[in-house]
Amino acid sequence: MSDKEFVKLYVKAVAGDQFNVPTTKILSSIEEVRNYEFPSDCCIKPTHLSGKVILRRNNSPIDLEEIDKWLSSTFYRVNREANYKTLKPKVIVEPLLFDSDNLSDYKIFCFMGKPKLIQVDMDRQTNHTRKFYGLDWNEMKFSLGYPQSSIQLEKPQNLDKMLALASALSGRFGFVRVDLYSNGVECIVGEITNCHGNAWESFIPKSGELIASSMIFGNN
Repeated sequence: MSDKEFVKLYVKAVAGDQFNVPTTKILSSIEEVRNYEFPSDCCIKPTHLSGKVILRRNNSPIDLEEIDKWLSSTFYRVNREANYKTLKPKVIVEPLLFDSDNLSDYKIFCFMGKPKLIQVDMDRQTNHTRKFYGLDWNEMKFSLGYPQSSIQLEKPQNLDKMLALASALSGRFGFVRVDLYSNGVECIVGEITNCHGNAWESFIPKSGELIASSMIFGNN
């Protein structure tokens, strides 16, 4: 699940390849990166790390030194997340989803195959904020790790479809987070996360932890 190339095999097998971001190219060395002609608009990220991404627009310059650092990095050595320990360094190139470089990121926390809590990340490349919602899109009065956004978000028109997809993908796990992108009609899987934020993020305010825990692990 942690490898951003291989997770697509799982999504394809369980839900269908239409829910995957198409893969443009996999690059396994800095030499391959230097010799590759990147699309003028694309998303570039390491398959073996977390939180690293380059969003290219209009044939803008690519930071090859940053990519070289990715290929020599092991996320396990930084935070000791065991599921990253044996991943091989690679770079994946994908199209910009829905032709946008500032998508809202819907992260659905699931327990025993049931969606429980929705996190929405906004403006990740500029001013990262979050909102939390229940399954009926009632706003929660807490955040986790990042400030609570003041933006009023409309309920996605295809929320039921998103929740059904998250349920299908989480059915083989105990606790897992299914990350989706949506334009209100289509929904695409971003990743599947076993350990949210390496389990180090704090609730804002701290009382939010009891609320979130009750929502996720209660009444199953």
